[in-house]
Amino acid sequence: MQSETALYPVRVRGDLDPALSRWQWLVKWILAIPHYIVLFFLHIAYVVVTVIAFFAILFTGRYPRGLFDFNVGVMRWRWRVIFYAFSPLGSDRYPPFSLQPNSAYPADLEVDYPEQLHRGLVLIKWWLLAIPHYLILAAFFYGGLQFLGTDDSNGRGFMPVPLVDVLLLIVVVALLFTARYPKGLYDFVMGINRWGIRVHAYASLMRDEYPPFRLDMGPREPQPRDAPEFT
Repeated sequence: MQSETALYPVRVRGDLDPALSRWQWLVKWILAIPHYIVLFFLHIAYVVVTVIAFFAILFTGRYPRGLFDFNVGVMRWRWRVIFYAFSPLGSDRYPPFSLQPNSAYPADLEVDYPEQLHRGLVLIKWWLLAIPHYLILAAFFYGGLQFLGTDDSNGRGFMPVPLVDVLLLIVVVALLFTARYPKGLYDFVMGINRWGIRVHAYASLMRDEYPPFRLDMGPREPQPRDAPEFT
């Protein structure tokens, strides 16, 4: 069903590289190690900033602009590394070491700054209100299909395989043998990541608007009339 809902204030871009390497996906996660090191410390700062913002919103109803821009920058940096090395493996271009927007890089994100935030919601939106989204995203990123395997308790059992991993396995096989990324799979994986980033921004207290329960698929944010919403 189509909905005329407004564009959500968290915008995620991921433009697919039209000439992806057949094999580079094998080593991207290794090449990105310098980013992991930097992101480790950035995420520590992200948590500290979010705690400070929590009390600022609770007492003033405002998210300090400098702190907001920093945390959006960390999210942006993380998204570029994920886009390059993990999901959706959409580019062979090495991510920049930067918190700033970059229209030249194929992956980016923006979060509209809120002039005012609800002081009461800050107490519950990051855990209680977001639980339905957490359950759905857990199925995408941590659950999904189950295959017969082994475990440490009794030697046999079922191991969950994340749906995203199954989709990316199909993608890398397609790249290896055809040098083409199936467009439908790319759009779907982008939709899953976009959903997750919207919930991340909401749970990080950046917006009061509740994330929509929908997969806005494709490399760019769809126009409101094109956004399919589950009802």
